[in-house]
Order: sequence, then C-alpha cells, then structure tokens
Amino acid sequence: MDTIRCMTTFVAVAAQKSFTAGAKQLGISTKVASKYVQQLEERLGAQLFNRTTRSVTLTDIGGAYYERCLPLLDQFDELEGVVQQRQCELAGPIRITAPTGFGSRELAKALLPFQLNHPNVDIDLFLSDQRLSLIDGGFDLAIRIGKLADSTLMARKLKDMRVAVVASPDYLSKYGTPNHPNALATHNCLLQGSAVDPDHWAFNIDGNITSFKISGSFRSNSPRASVHMALGGLGIGRCPYYAVEPYIQEGKLKVLFENMEASEFGIYAIYPPSRHLTARIRALIDHLAQTFS
Repeated sequence: MDTIRCMTTFVAVAAQKSFTAGAKQLGISTKVASKYVQQLEERLGAQLFNRTTRSVTLTDIGGAYYERCLPLLDQFDELEGVVQQRQCELAGPIRITAPTGFGSRELAKALLPFQLNHPNVDIDLFLSDQRLSLIDGGFDLAIRIGKLADSTLMARKLKDMRVAVVASPDYLSKYGTPNHPNALATHNCLLQGSAVDPDHWAFNIDGNITSFKISGSFRSNSPRASVHMALGGLGIGRCPYYAVEPYIQEGKLKVLFENMEASEFGIYAIYPPSRHLTARIRALIDHLAQTFS
C-alpha cells in the first residue's frame, strides 16, 4: 500500500465531495480512487466517509483525519520541492483558478515563459468568473481581481489594474457624452455581475471616493462581454483597462471621466493559510509578480 498516494486520493475525494470528481482531479479512474480510499480505511480500521448514492461526506473521524492530512501532504510535497530546488529543477503539478477574461490572455501569456523554463511543472488552469473555493476545488493558487472578501486567505499583490469607463463614438453621438458621473443615471450602463456592488460605480470627486447608482439593460459576469456590447454601441461600460486598451488605441472606444477614475483594483495571488507553499508555487508567484510589475 502506498500511504501517500492513498492519503492524496482521500484528500481529493474529501475536497470534491465526490469520488468521481476527486479521481478526475488526480487523473485516475473512479474505481482506482475508491480502491485507494478503501485500502486507507482498512489500514486505519476506521470509516472515513459516509457513502450514499447521492453524496459522499466525511465521518467525524474522517474530518479529523482530513485536517491532519493537509499539512502532512504539504510537508511531503515541500520535502520533494527542496530536493528539486537543490537540483535546480522544479517539478510537479500546480492547480490554478482565475477569471476567464484575465486568465485566458494576460495570465496565459505570463505562464508561458515559466513553463518553458520549467518543463516538468504541470499547470492546470481552471478559468471561471465565479470566486471558487480554493479548498473545495483543490486549487493551489487563485488569481483574483478587486476587493478580497475572504480575509482568511493569504494574498500577494501582483499589480494594480486600472479600470476605465468607456463608450463607442456611435453611442456618444446618439445619446450624448455625460460630463459628470451623476449623468450616468440617464444612460444605459453595462453592468458587471461579478463586481462586489455591480449597481454602483465609484469615482474620485475632488479627492473623495463617491459611488453613483447606475442601471442598464445588460448584465454579465464577463468583462469581455461588456466590452463587446460597448463596441456595438449598446451602452457605457466600466471595464479593466487591459480589455479595452486596444480598442481605445484604435479609436473604437472613448474613455470617459479619466480624471475622475477611482483607485485601481489590485490583482492578487491567493493561497490557503494552512498550505505550506512548495518551491514550485513560490517560484510561480515570484515569476508572476515580476512579470506583471
């Protein structure tokens, strides 16, 4: 019996609350995952999961074992990382979650040279505009933009990101150019559903951050969807600058209230406080911080 492999499988199944999802995370079959967990239960002489046809939940003993497995597996992973680091070679998996728009272009471009320099590091990038749980999703790292709602997570700021209010020349020609944020109440604004407060936009008015109520006929959790609608003349959008910069340069979008933009949003690398970072994850965070700076 490979105890480490069985413990790793147990942790994945517990985090995913599913043998199928846990096995998929590890790249093994559900049958093999079930076998490893069964071997672990037989060795411990204890039932770790309550199994039904609909759900898999930890028993009390299983919950206590799970909490102790996490740091042990991290330390084992770190031990391997120390050896790899001394051999000047990083290896092993890194599972990352990130927003779809930022992750599909800017983050992917930043990851490319890291993987070229460290070909034995396997990166699993999962893109979602929902803020997924790192623990439940089995992620080593998350890239998040804006206000951090969960103070229990560890964070390292990678960069500040400008957020710009934009509209197409056609829209402004048809509906007029607002000269103050309070005029947005009379315009169709493109709402960002993943924002902390999507119905209010903040501006710096004479040194004071002031929020203005906005409304509109289109709401999306994807910044690039809002950009597309703004390009089509549907309304006024408030988007990350990386998503609108090429269209601003081409004259397809115009920036509004540039001298009133509120403080920039931070882009952060997030990881669980209980997780001892392995050499490869620390190296990746350092690389991202240097790249985005």
